[in-house]
Amino acid sequence: MESLQSFAPLILMFLVVYLFMIRPQMKRSKNEKKFAADLKRGDKVITKSGMHGKILDLNDDGTCILETGAGKVKFERSALSMELSIKLNENKNSTVIEKK
Repeated sequence: MESLQSFAPLILMFLVVYLFMIRPQMKRSKNEKKFAADLKRGDKVITKSGMHGKILDLNDDGTCILETGAGKVKFERSALSMELSIKLNENKNSTVIEKK
């Protein structure tokens, strides 16, 4: 019983680290993979570096071709920002609703 009490703080600390650090990171990673898999031609996206563009082509090797102001650029799907792209599309949808 005493050995269990001596390990209780260690177990509690691991539980806290899992709940507040590991689990949210796993959930975010899962959502980013789903976002990358759900991309289709014509989607407007923003890269993590801030470049805006529209998807022209999706390749099987994990890359995509974007049409940007600078022309056609090839990016890895992992370079696309899920949060910024979702915000971009939400703002476009809300302005369309407001104009009607």
